[in-house]
Amino acid sequence: MASYIIAITDHVFHGVEPERAAAAALGAQLRVGQCRTPEETLELTRDADAVLNCYAPMPGSVIENLERCKIIARYGIGVDTVDLAAATRKRIAVTNVPEYCIDEVSDHALALLLSWARKIVVANRAVRSGSWQLADVTPIRRLSGQTLGLVGLGKIALRLAAKAQALGLRVIGYDPYVPPERVAPLNISAVSLDETLSQSDFISVHAPLTPETRGMLNAGAFAKMKPGAVVINTARGPLIDEAALLDALASQRIGGAALDVTPVEPPPADSPLRTLENVILTPHIAYYSEESLRDLQQEAVNEVLRALRGEPQKSLVNREILSQPVASTGTGETEN
Repeated sequence: MASYIIAITDHVFHGVEPERAAAAALGAQLRVGQCRTPEETLELTRDADAVLNCYAPMPGSVIENLERCKIIARYGIGVDTVDLAAATRKRIAVTNVPEYCIDEVSDHALALLLSWARKIVVANRAVRSGSWQLADVTPIRRLSGQTLGLVGLGKIALRLAAKAQALGLRVIGYDPYVPPERVAPLNISAVSLDETLSQSDFISVHAPLTPETRGMLNAGAFAKMKPGAVVINTARGPLIDEAALLDALASQRIGGAALDVTPVEPPPADSPLRTLENVILTPHIAYYSEESLRDLQQEAVNEVLRALRGEPQKSLVNREILSQPVASTGTGETEN
């Protein structure tokens, strides 16, 4: 049996028993780290045959120096921690877990929307300070009939749409990669980004973080929003230009923001996001349930097992490697 090395760059789990079981099944060595820098990541993974990655950065400078890696399996849906182009050049498979936390994140986005719409945070704060009066929360508008705009129409956004529609919200959305006819049967109107911004009472962000989407909600975008609109972000912090958001919030150009993610996590102690009354913050927990973490861990491990057994990946992100010539690895075996 081959003597493999499986490296975990970092993780957020209670333990790594699924990874230990997989390593034992393969007769492999398991390395567990909590890397925070590319240098730490490279030191841990340089001679690994498989890498499991959570938040640790894996830029080209790391990937280009991996000596025998067959697979980088991401604990998550997004793969913005991994330089996909570099991995593809090295014929390293990059996988994700596309079914991960769909219910959890859509639930959390809806919870943020409801908390804002029903002024739960405001009311809780008022009661705890000794007040007990309607004037603390007026005005509140009826939710039914308002419009939810989705920026990105992936699985999480579509699950949120169904939950929001059950509450009477009209749902529109923008995604340049999703044809209108795909979402029309779900009673979602696919419109332009400008229309999504200008028509929505609530704007929920669900786009992947790429060079094209970084900062896509900028000053120009906020200027197109309805006065009083609320921005919800459970995707990636850098999708929103923070300086432009702060300006829109401070000037009350928009009504508020409900954020589970921020460009810098956690926000600095002196960040205005921590003190503005029209902001709700949660500490990047939308993905979390005990069940979601269990499923995430096992699915990522399963991809590693497939790769090291020479089996095809279930959720291959960089499918370009399938059409590339097979190259030999540092172990004398062929890459799958």
